[in-house]
Amino acid sequence: MNDNKEPADFFDKPENIKKMLNIFYVACVLLVLVDFVVHRHIYHDWEHIPAFYALYGFAGCVVLVLIAKLMRKVLMKEEDYYDK
Repeated sequence: MNDNKEPADFFDKPENIKKMLNIFYVACVLLVLVDFVVHRHIYHDWEHIPAFYALYGFAGCVVLVLIAKLMRKVLMKEEDYYDK
């Protein structure tokens, strides 16, 4: 991992990455559970769907990734573009 003998950073250790992912997963689950408890001022009918904002955020991220994949095909240059 470190060829230049620098001290290992926090994210260089796989066990720390697993800990951070577990904390992230627990936080996501807690936020979805809180959505069932907290009273929201709802303006639209579709906001009554359980965990609507979690699903909406996930769908938004998926759409952004799909759009980025399409943009990559349009905007990508050849590998030796700057060497010409």
